[in-house]
Amino acid sequence: MWTRRRAGRAGAILLLLGATLTLGAAPAPPKSPRLYIFDCGVIKGLGVDLFGFKPGEVPARDFFVPCYLVVHPKGTLMWDVGVIPDTAFKGDGAAVTQGPSTAAKPLLPQLAALGYTPADITYLSMSHYHSDHTANANAFAGSTWLVRLAERDMMFNPPEGAIVQTASYSALKTAKTIILNDDEHDVFGDGTVVIKSAPGHTPGHTVLFLKLKQFGPLLVAGDLYHYPEEQTMNRFPGFEFNKDQSAKARADLDVFLKKTKAQMWIEHDAATNAKLKKAPEYYE
Repeated sequence: MWTRRRAGRAGAILLLLGATLTLGAAPAPPKSPRLYIFDCGVIKGLGVDLFGFKPGEVPARDFFVPCYLVVHPKGTLMWDVGVIPDTAFKGDGAAVTQGPSTAAKPLLPQLAALGYTPADITYLSMSHYHSDHTANANAFAGSTWLVRLAERDMMFNPPEGAIVQTASYSALKTAKTIILNDDEHDVFGDGTVVIKSAPGHTPGHTVLFLKLKQFGPLLVAGDLYHYPEEQTMNRFPGFEFNKDQSAKARADLDVFLKKTKAQMWIEHDAATNAKLKKAPEYYE
């Protein structure tokens, strides 16, 4: 999903950095992977017709915007980084609204509440380049960016007419980068954190597979789906990059989910997210 966003205020950068940076070391690594979910806002007022439904066919609903932190014994991974940049906040505690999107709190203070700063993040990866997933990408330009080449090309060399918000991730152009060439990328080398290719929504769209010791296998699905009804009614957003690729990605991941017995979270589904623990609580 994409939305237009105005540039944040430069003066807020120093304010937020001062509020979020902490002295001392990050928390000790856990014995097994943990997943934290941050509240990065809500998107309201999007018509169901944008997602392949007829008006009245399914109820319209707000979209939750999550950001994720995976903490592994060997490092950390940020996955999707919000719809409104921290630089848009004035530091007075007020929520920020840009177009249909509203965020009640910035991302970096939520990260700092766990004891982490952007400097503590080993890897950054985003399911795709749409602006409701990339707003704070520049804050993590010191991390190693994990991205498929087709996605990076769309972000920095888009075809004529493509709508991109390059400003939100411009610093990644010179960041240390690992291009993901295989269908699966094992982030930490032990099979517990795996980025899987799932193109179609965008050229290099990806999903995140986790093996959590207590919770079990989990697939964080990016924008493979927006509405749960897309699964049963076989509907696709009208703005898919390639509907045929999306259909194949969905079919392939259906097989994968059955094989692994993994639970799938649709990132924007408000009903799903209302039931999930938010940071500082975590899944492990």
